[in-house]
Amino acid sequence: MPVSSRALAHRARQVRLLLFDVDGVMTDGTVSITANGDEAKTFSIRDGAALVWAQRAGFEVAILSGRPSQATTRRAAELGIKRVLQGPPNKSQAYQDLLEDGGYTDRDVAYMGDDWLDLAILERVGFAAAPADAAKEVRQRVHWVSKFNGGRGAVRDLIEMMLKVHRRWNDVIRRPAG
Repeated sequence: MPVSSRALAHRARQVRLLLFDVDGVMTDGTVSITANGDEAKTFSIRDGAALVWAQRAGFEVAILSGRPSQATTRRAAELGIKRVLQGPPNKSQAYQDLLEDGGYTDRDVAYMGDDWLDLAILERVGFAAAPADAAKEVRQRVHWVSKFNGGRGAVRDLIEMMLKVHRRWNDVIRRPAG
């Protein structure tokens, strides 16, 4: 589903909501579990800074993850992300509810996912994106693939591109404080 640069920019200009999967997108997909059952994930500080910039620039940012995690809840709170959907029994229904609650249409949404479970949503949104290390079937069906892996800059790469297309990049550069 890759598209021309002109068509890609047109799709990007429609976006108002940046939606992200977590494991494999905001993280490298690794989950560490201690002997007493605590879970740990590693999130990129640079991706986090970009998520804050996106919100300051007027984008809504949301998370849609197939599995619940206290680490994700905490990271979202640190970044000021208010819409955090974790562990829904049906990811597609949770996405539909998110659209209705926020007054969005599919074309208003950019979604970054990395695996087969994300395909149903990636095939609906106005701007479908994936990290460089996403499943081959996902990379083949999205509009745009980051040059970075999940948890290693893919989120920031997408946000930087969106800020530039929306002509908000210079504002971020002038006022990048965290």
